[in-house]
Amino acid sequence: MCLPAIIFFIVFSYGPLPGSWIAFTNYNFRDGIFGSEFVGFKNFEFLVKSGQLWLLTRNTLLYNIAFIVIGNVLQIALAIMLNEVRQKYFKKISQAVMFLPYFISVVLIGVIAFNLLNYDTGAINALLAKTGADPVKIYSAAGLWPIIIVLFHLWQSTGYGSIVYFAAIMGIDNTMFEASAIDGASAWQRIRFIILPSLKPTFIILLLFSLGGIMRGNFGLFWNLIGNNSALFSSTDIIETSVYRMIMSQNNFTASTAVGLYQSLFGFALVLLCNWIVRRINPDYALF
Repeated sequence: MCLPAIIFFIVFSYGPLPGSWIAFTNYNFRDGIFGSEFVGFKNFEFLVKSGQLWLLTRNTLLYNIAFIVIGNVLQIALAIMLNEVRQKYFKKISQAVMFLPYFISVVLIGVIAFNLLNYDTGAINALLAKTGADPVKIYSAAGLWPIIIVLFHLWQSTGYGSIVYFAAIMGIDNTMFEASAIDGASAWQRIRFIILPSLKPTFIILLLFSLGGIMRGNFGLFWNLIGNNSALFSSTDIIETSVYRMIMSQNNFTASTAVGLYQSLFGFALVLLCNWIVRRINPDYALF
């Protein structure tokens, strides 16, 4: 049963590893990966001096930190609220409505965003015009897009992400709730002293898993919302979108491979560091 998963990781994770050598060469098709001129760390040096590496790292980290922190808080809150709903059918309908955005294609999300935010025909500017306010050029305002991207990401992922926390709440021993009811505990006291402490192990495990991908952005979401709009790159460009443009527009395999290798090593080191910190505080919550 494990064989398909093993084959998958060998083909898509371990098989491409030798290609990382491109990051240290002046790659050309004629000489191939291992025949191209070795240039050491010059590709990394160029990225650092240009300031592009810092911009991509900052944007990728800040977006993912916002996704992880705000996302987990909202998922916990949503799971608790669902647990407090007593009407069975209303709970089921609410779950279905909240899960639906997760299954919507990011292409469709990009279309929805364009119809909302477009300067000429967007719903938001149409509403502003009705109130007598001036329309806003949202696709030229780089400062607005961190908020917009985070909101769209949370709208798509929060409902589905709350499943794990809701399942964890369902696994709490009912005798604890019965004892709290006998002692006269309010709903807020049950949440504060029973549910939230019981969700702590689940939260830490999911946090560590999330940190494993903290250097990997949601390429589909960013690309369909931003595309090649260079006016927004200062606040929206992440590692994945930059690497894609380097390859598709510039055929720059060396710089894109260097950025990808840096991304992988940085993320790996970050996971090891966070796991070490958690293991020092409470070994039971560490991944390894």
